[in-house]
Amino acid sequence: MTQFLALTEFIDRNAEWYPGKTAVVCEGKRLLWGEFGRRIRRIANRLNLAGVAKGDKIAILSRNCLEYPEIVFGALKAGAVIVPLSTMLQPETILLQLQDAEPKAIFAEEESAHRIGANRLPQIRIILGGAEEGWTGYEDFLHAGSEDEPGIILSPDDWYNIIYSSGTTGVPKGIVHTHQARVNFAMTCGLEFRVHNETVSLISTPLYANGTQLIFLPTILMCGTLVLMRSFDAAGFLDLVQRERVTHAFLVPTQFIRIMEHPQFSGCDTSSVEILLSAAAPLRKETKSDILQKFPNSRLAELYGLTEGISTVLRPDEQLSRLGSVGKPRLGGDIKIIDAEGRELPRGEAGEIAGCNFSMMAEYYRNPQKTQEALWKDDGGRTYVRTGDIGKLDADGYLYILDRKKDLIISGGINIFPSDIEAILLKHPEIEEVAVIGIPHPEWGECPLALVVKKDARSPLSAESLREWANDRLAAYQRLAVVEFRLSLPKNDLGKILKNELRTHLPWK
Repeated sequence: MTQFLALTEFIDRNAEWYPGKTAVVCEGKRLLWGEFGRRIRRIANRLNLAGVAKGDKIAILSRNCLEYPEIVFGALKAGAVIVPLSTMLQPETILLQLQDAEPKAIFAEEESAHRIGANRLPQIRIILGGAEEGWTGYEDFLHAGSEDEPGIILSPDDWYNIIYSSGTTGVPKGIVHTHQARVNFAMTCGLEFRVHNETVSLISTPLYANGTQLIFLPTILMCGTLVLMRSFDAAGFLDLVQRERVTHAFLVPTQFIRIMEHPQFSGCDTSSVEILLSAAAPLRKETKSDILQKFPNSRLAELYGLTEGISTVLRPDEQLSRLGSVGKPRLGGDIKIIDAEGRELPRGEAGEIAGCNFSMMAEYYRNPQKTQEALWKDDGGRTYVRTGDIGKLDADGYLYILDRKKDLIISGGINIFPSDIEAILLKHPEIEEVAVIGIPHPEWGECPLALVVKKDARSPLSAESLREWANDRLAAYQRLAVVEFRLSLPKNDLGKILKNELRTHLPWK
């Protein structure tokens, strides 16, 4: 008889057989696997004692800290469903997500607890560090929990988490994964990215972000060591790589750039680093070349994917030969390109990307209509998730992202891909970042607007001269109507530009 093992049960075995091995490091504090396992059981029992039952939701609102992983797996061991929330959101958005999820308890760091107060929150409120009226201190809460095995049986289809997408208006979609999906995810990512028992993974992106799970979950599964950064800074990253002999790291492109440009980089020993992962935004050719040159002992993999559970990988030996591609499906996955009517398109033709994997989401929480809209079935009846991205597969099966379907600009009946215009603007030596979106036009329907961040805000480069420079290099139908300079562009937790927020605050809306 085959027995299902949830990630919490892998932790039990790791704690039993490797009790003296380091499990988590954060801000100079270290937690061994044996103690990690005991504290997880205490959280689970304390939550059950407080009335948390199987299937109840537990919200977590905190930056990375030593306690975060034990809260995650303690809640799961209690049979609860974790709801990780972004600390970067406005209090009202956080409260909307809490209202939607209806958690039985919330764990929050002091700063976030103070921001959201205690009104409209679950009755069980636990604060990490410090004190706040209406909240119970974390260690006080934990103290009453037994170290015995709580005895909650987890099944493959039980819910593991609800992760809210990074929307900026209304209530974003809650993405549900099961325990089986998360085990599959941890195993396939572990195999894909060569995670092993001696892995030391440096986590510099937020634990509430799904991309961070690419390294976090496989490291837990394999009894490796997690080194957590409360917040990212290049000097701190380099210090931890050298001091902890880090083997694996997941970074977004802006982090790579800051690390390699830091004056301490040349004197840092990075020889221990085996695997570097990049996601959330495409790596520019120049950045990729720098990574390959400056981390000669490391293997670089670039990823594209959705929290819904599909992803592709451009593997280490393909980085230079397939520039511009996001690779092929991650282990166990598949990719199709479909047209507006849902018909599969041949390789070479552009259409919407649909993907599948056996770590896909179960549904959008409380939203069966959106769930059905997101799904597509192939001729064999296999279910795929529609990404909303436009792309194409080349003759060898490599995927290229052309743009977001919702970002497509239609001008005079012609489709304009903003990413094509952005690529031209980024070639200008004085430009750091750019986002191109469509604005209304009385004759053409829409026309392109570029929102641009300079490398040096003091540069005399004018918007009109940049517009002329770009239009000289663009096709007639692509030409920019307006260029505006910004000091920064709004981004989500992993550095992806939020074009929906840019549209919301434009005077042309």
